[in-house]
Amino acid sequence: FGKKQEWKDGKQVETEEDNVINNPNPLWKQQPAGLKEEDYLKFYRELYPFSMDEPLFWIHLNVDYPFRLTGILYFPKIKSNIDLQRNKIQLYSNQVFVTDSIESIVPEFLTLLHGVIDSPDIPLNVSRSYLQSDQNVKKISTHITKKVADKLEDIFKKDRPQFETKWDSLKLFIQYGMLSEEKFYDRAAKFCLLKNTDGKYFTLEEYKKLIESNQTDKEKNIIYLYASNKDDQYTHIDAAKEKGYDVLMMDGQLDVHWVGLLEQKLEKTRFVRVDSDTIEHLIIKDEENKVELTDDQKKALTEIINSQLPGMEKTEFNIDFKALGKDAKPIQIVQNEFSRRMKEMSEMQQGMSFYREMPDAYQVVMNSDHPLVKELIAGADGKQDEELKSYAAESPKLKQMIDLALLSNGMLKGEALNNFVKRSFEKL
Repeated sequence: FGKKQEWKDGKQVETEEDNVINNPNPLWKQQPAGLKEEDYLKFYRELYPFSMDEPLFWIHLNVDYPFRLTGILYFPKIKSNIDLQRNKIQLYSNQVFVTDSIESIVPEFLTLLHGVIDSPDIPLNVSRSYLQSDQNVKKISTHITKKVADKLEDIFKKDRPQFETKWDSLKLFIQYGMLSEEKFYDRAAKFCLLKNTDGKYFTLEEYKKLIESNQTDKEKNIIYLYASNKDDQYTHIDAAKEKGYDVLMMDGQLDVHWVGLLEQKLEKTRFVRVDSDTIEHLIIKDEENKVELTDDQKKALTEIINSQLPGMEKTEFNIDFKALGKDAKPIQIVQNEFSRRMKEMSEMQQGMSFYREMPDAYQVVMNSDHPLVKELIAGADGKQDEELKSYAAESPKLKQMIDLALLSNGMLKGEALNNFVKRSFEKL
């Protein structure tokens, strides 16, 4: 039926090859031993002529018993949005196209793959619930899941460097499978990778051995530190590295859910983002130092700090006091791991709108051991209400400390940032 088209010079042009609508011998029906890499790539381009990327690799399915199944499944480069990737597998029955909506036939995470499956043993024109209970469909689903895990594990074992180069494109797919299918988790736990901020890759077992001697807290929990934005959290990453800690990169769409799963599966394991507390309290190995401040001093400092914090939409600050030593920063801004993680999860999960509507809550941590904080305490002594506010407004050191803490967290913006820059130049 006419001629096939291909992309050339930025547009579709006709080739000399006939466009065969019903190929009597489609590629998925042929024996894998007689096919070359170019045959699979050519077929992929026929299936997805508008795809700009080549597939990472593929699986050729060929089963005669106890069910009949042929097909070719391609592993695409998964983009960031899962919802845009589904419904790319075409279902055939004896080479007759049936549908590209196969959620009832294979586990949901496999709908991210591309390609063709062909089976006369899948009942047609029946309800979704019937399909899900059909024994042949269950066997086919289990077989495909196993073959996918086999392929990934085989590449990991035979060519680890290649697997690592493709990890960023495979990560979303593998995490989705681990989150949604228990049997796939058991297989993938052996070859899924963690990447640190230096770009090095580790299996779960390798990484545990790397950090357990230095990143175990007093409760015997192994603490996995991570960052979600290398630039925004650079200050916190750098502080962790100075302590000899290693920091993972967790910047993917499913990472917040995946770390929750790993915390359930891995004994005595906690994931903590590097900006969720001061570096001294991310991994608590000893008893905390006592804060030597009276209630009146804490109240005065709280009023002083609150009077100088900028107003931000859907953001609230809570003042906290810790004895961090005179060499630690005088003021730091951190965000609680639990509340932040719940809010991030609510962005993708229905039924969590309560967390989605909550303001971003930050802790402003005052280091009671620092000379500058001690100076603030002395200056506030005996002052009340308006006197405290006037004292705070007239303290250039206080404003500079607060702005530096905000700047370190990427939270100093707009007019506040402009004023900080002007003030800094005036000091030169």
